[in-house]
Amino acid sequence: MYQSINVLRSGIVWNNSFRRTFFSRKKRYDFGKCNLITELGNVSSERRVPEHIPKPPYYFVRNSPSDGEGKPEIKSNQQIAGMRDSCRLAATILDSACRFAKVGVTTDAIDDFVHEETIKANAYPSPLRYLGFPKSVCTSVNNVACHGIPDDRKLLDGDIINIDITVFYNGFHGDCSKTVLIGNVDDRGKYLVENTELCLAEAILCCGPGQPLCVIGKSIEKYAKRKKLNVMPAFLGHGIGSYFHGPPNIFHFDNDFPGVMLPGMTFTIEPVLTLGDTEAEILEDAWTAVSVDNARSAQFEHTVLITNDGCEVLTVTN
Repeated sequence: MYQSINVLRSGIVWNNSFRRTFFSRKKRYDFGKCNLITELGNVSSERRVPEHIPKPPYYFVRNSPSDGEGKPEIKSNQQIAGMRDSCRLAATILDSACRFAKVGVTTDAIDDFVHEETIKANAYPSPLRYLGFPKSVCTSVNNVACHGIPDDRKLLDGDIINIDITVFYNGFHGDCSKTVLIGNVDDRGKYLVENTELCLAEAILCCGPGQPLCVIGKSIEKYAKRKKLNVMPAFLGHGIGSYFHGPPNIFHFDNDFPGVMLPGMTFTIEPVLTLGDTEAEILEDAWTAVSVDNARSAQFEHTVLITNDGCEVLTVTN
């Protein structure tokens, strides 16, 4: 586990564990078969956002985040209604994007699809320009653990891809992701994807008013170990609402960090589970996080609301 946290940037814990470790003894894992992402593709130019679309503050100041600070945002009934609308829209676009993703489709085409669907709904694609991110969606394929930038690579038979969508709609961000099977995926890949989704579902069952935030990470790690998978601890969930990323931090590994769930609090839970070791490193685009050992990972994400008597998953379409 990562004991010292230096910087938190867009849901990543940054520290020296991101550097490749040589001469250390590694466990042997059954990775299965996949098409490795070994180099970055060509990234198209930034897509246009029409003038009439309301934009978050960071759109106007490149590389400057607009995150919440201090205590978690406790939302009023009116703000909760706004969150429900933004999260429902994000989930609707995500479902459509998952159906769009097929063998032969480029991740850049997925970005174009998500961008246009978001604009048609009079919403803003939250990843665009956030801390300088150049595209409107994150697409992470096979051994890319998180924050993959869409490019001209075509999806291949047997790939798995995480599509991570956030929209800014009527003043609130809604955030969700799924990992999709492309064509004929091997049994290990299917096992990974299925159990990552089930792991998220178990973690959500822990949520409710007065519960320590750390029970989320405890649940995730316990489930992963039971299924002989590993949690990549560098990637966090986060508070969300009028800001894209902010308090509280949601750690996905066993921890005892302070913090309690309160009614009106909204945050994401988004564990990354891997068939291999836990270490990741960032490629030269400063965003794409890949597994050091080239193992595949999967991720699922929901935005949840803590209510007076439990929790509500906001990123659903019904």
